[in-house]
Amino acid sequence: MTTKIRTHQSKHDLKPDCLSFGEVLAQSFAVIAPTTIPASNIGLIVALSGNGTWLSFLIGLIGLVFVSININQFASRSASPGSLYSYIVKGLGPTAGVICGWSLVLAYLFTGMSVLCGFANFSSNLIGHLGIHPSSITLLAIGAALAWYAAYKDIQLSAVAMLWLEGASLVAIAVLGLIIWAHKGFALDISQLTLEGVTPGNIAMGLVLVMFGFSGFESATSLGHEAKKPLKNIPRAVMGSAIMAGLFFISMTYIEVLGFSGTGVSITTSEAPLTFLSQQAGVGFLGELVAFGALFSFFACVLGSINPAARVFFTMARHGLFPTSMGEAHSANRTPHVAVTICSVITFIVPAAMSLFHIKLFECMGYLGAICSYGFLTVYLLISIAAPVYLHKIKKLRRRDLVFSVVAIGFMMLPILGSIGIPGSTLFPVPEAPYDAFPYLFLMYLVVTCGWFVMQRLRSPEIILTMERGIDAINSKFDEPKTLYPAAQLNAIQIDRDRLD
Repeated sequence: MTTKIRTHQSKHDLKPDCLSFGEVLAQSFAVIAPTTIPASNIGLIVALSGNGTWLSFLIGLIGLVFVSININQFASRSASPGSLYSYIVKGLGPTAGVICGWSLVLAYLFTGMSVLCGFANFSSNLIGHLGIHPSSITLLAIGAALAWYAAYKDIQLSAVAMLWLEGASLVAIAVLGLIIWAHKGFALDISQLTLEGVTPGNIAMGLVLVMFGFSGFESATSLGHEAKKPLKNIPRAVMGSAIMAGLFFISMTYIEVLGFSGTGVSITTSEAPLTFLSQQAGVGFLGELVAFGALFSFFACVLGSINPAARVFFTMARHGLFPTSMGEAHSANRTPHVAVTICSVITFIVPAAMSLFHIKLFECMGYLGAICSYGFLTVYLLISIAAPVYLHKIKKLRRRDLVFSVVAIGFMMLPILGSIGIPGSTLFPVPEAPYDAFPYLFLMYLVVTCGWFVMQRLRSPEIILTMERGIDAINSKFDEPKTLYPAAQLNAIQIDRDRLD
């Protein structure tokens, strides 16, 4: 007789089966924050890739499709609030999972900090026209408090807010893009299509920033408990967000580079390229609307970063890695309220402290964004290694799965080399200070956090069994293949689940 194991419902669980596919997709889109690239950051990438910027985005898109294939090897078979942390524990074991968990926490929190600085900076510029000039810390506090409330109150409130805020921004930019292209007579830009003046080095250097622009596309995996049909909708959201964001980036890059041609102004020096192009096309009001959209996109990204970070904390706490209070959900809201509060406070404190030291918000945004990229790159590399190992364990490994893994790892090495740099290399030069110190700070962070886990493991060896059984307990709530369990093993798993609940 086959037995499907399910845990009993607990008031300490997250709210189950409440998010539609669109709401799950909104989570990944919010962390990618695709609005911010064409609205403010595109000039940085064009400065590196020139007329080949669209090709850098295309190559980045292809690379992340391979990464998403590796992620979906897990996401199509199991679902967990622990996101890629849970997957890597299954593929490479608890130690690699802890490295992934701490990397994810850093990646999401520092993404939230970076875009919170962007939110405060944009807010300051917009309301400055009204003669109102609040302090940076006040604006940071407002953004963090609003994001905390939405994440604390209801995951559906968070998802709907992200869906509408990011969706409205994307529609406004797409409409403006069509108007700009129409203003140019829907011309074909031969210099872009023929890659005029572009070298392979230009493409490679641009790819470094391009990959960072896609970071967070996997964050829908943190909604494993709350998504409807998670084994279907989460893989679709992971793959779909990467593809849709990539196509949006490619098309808007082409249009903006074309739009700046012949104006006498360089896109590489423009901090608000769409505002300038909207004025050139005679629709300046739409450029102002896009600026508001970018502000909303920054806020959606703050919220989108706090949600998955809190759920990784929540899951790791249930495995004994953090205090048990972080692994409890609010009895009424069914959100990881303690973890959400901690993540929101951290997201506010770090940029607020930097502001007290008179570091400009724009500079804070760049520093914090650079640091978060190391967390994402570590996770994408680990998941691409873990996928074929996991498939081998369950006897599902095929030759093409190995190819997908190798290609994804190869793509990840490009931004890794670009971030760290190679002494004496012109293709991958060592970054300037203080960016050259960030890789070493990230390594120190991993040494400290993983060293703490090793100490926990030595003091309490049973923590490994708790982690593995905890992940099985969560995943058993979803539609996994049925497994025959001996009676003794059934009892052991049930006892452990009762303890976890």
